[in-house]
Amino acid sequence: MKKILLTSIFMIIGLVAFAAQDGGADIKFDKTTHNFGTFSEDNPKVTCTFKFTNTGDKLLVIHQAIASCGCTVPLYPKEPIKPGEGGEITVTYDGSGKFPGHFKKSITLRTNAKKEIIRLYVEGDMTPKTK
Repeated sequence: MKKILLTSIFMIIGLVAFAAQDGGADIKFDKTTHNFGTFSEDNPKVTCTFKFTNTGDKLLVIHQAIASCGCTVPLYPKEPIKPGEGGEITVTYDGSGKFPGHFKKSITLRTNAKKEIIRLYVEGDMTPKTK
């Protein structure tokens, strides 16, 4: 009885794994990290763009883009992305009121792609205001 139950469980797990590999949306970024380099606290807002493509065979939907800090704001497409088409996520870091120095922030994307959770990173060095 235990062998039959164990065999059944393995078969179900195998079928689920096989079905999960069958098609679906998939997302591919040109890069997942952006370094702003050095910028002054005199101009504390910096922006970058992450470009991506839906490499799957189903519509790609980005459900959420959540930044690790309120100083980082991601803008992402709300409409589904067709297979073979692309889009971009614009990320703005605002260092106003923050201490100068190095920073590294993450943006967590929740999608319907094969890999449902993707993290993007922005980092840089903000130098003190000129006197």
